[in-house]
Amino acid sequence: MAKYNWQQSNWRQFTYAPQVAEDLLLQFAEKVGRVSGILEALPEETRQDIVVDIILAEAMKTSEIEGEFPNRKDVLSSIRKNLGLHTDPGYIKDKSAIGLGELMINVRKTYKEQLSEEILFTWHRLLLGQDKRIAIAQWRTHEEPMQVISGALGKEKVHYEAPPSSQVPDEMKKFIAWFNDSAPGGKNEIKKAPIRAAIAHLYFETIHPFEDGNGRIGRAIAEKALSQTIGRPVVLSLSRTIEAKKSIYYSSLEKAQQSNELTKWIAYFVATTLEAQIEAENQVNFTLKVTRFFDRFKNQLNNR
Repeated sequence: MAKYNWQQSNWRQFTYAPQVAEDLLLQFAEKVGRVSGILEALPEETRQDIVVDIILAEAMKTSEIEGEFPNRKDVLSSIRKNLGLHTDPGYIKDKSAIGLGELMINVRKTYKEQLSEEILFTWHRLLLGQDKRIAIAQWRTHEEPMQVISGALGKEKVHYEAPPSSQVPDEMKKFIAWFNDSAPGGKNEIKKAPIRAAIAHLYFETIHPFEDGNGRIGRAIAEKALSQTIGRPVVLSLSRTIEAKKSIYYSSLEKAQQSNELTKWIAYFVATTLEAQIEAENQVNFTLKVTRFFDRFKNQLNNR
């Protein structure tokens, strides 16, 4: 019996219950609209600060999920530079932070564009261009199995094994075609943003096409899927929510990679996306209250 989803005869024929997470999807759509409305009411500088904070959280947490801890100040400097908020960020010591900041902004700026090999290779180069130990901006080619493993040496547990490298080019052509066909206006459009993001993330992580960086690029793909289907760059940090309950994320992903019936995975991912949007809404609401407070008392406050 085939152990993993990609080994099964119905691979790529993803199914799920029609009404999966219906209430959560409605809440998500409502909160997306609410956050957008509140942001529009804020002064431009305040709105920009909120967006930068959320992008920074996404950049830091998507790395921390993988056990990497870039310099926060350098990542922030790179993000602000790439948004055009300042042109002289000073010397950035952590060179990987430059690419990470560029990646975050590239994902947002190109959200409308169709997915392509070129875009994915660009993201990979931005993310890992400083790492000379791996092949950059190309699919993996090594003959040994691509496995997700935990445990001490000699006591390893294999959680997942991806398709052989020889299958990756064809698998990625089909993935890219699926992603673009499921986009707004596509022949197989998926209208509910979190469902499309859930499938896109799982599908990409299943192929695991790069030597390294698959998790971070897979989360960027989920963000692109959300933004495309919503129709504007999403204002939330999916990685911040995932990182807070990382063990649940990994166990959910491992179970989802054993079947092409995705109801449980989608339910998990929709709930996670909603939680991320609620967290963003709380952040925006708090900023709005602070702004209104200072507007109300601006003539009664001294510097102290």
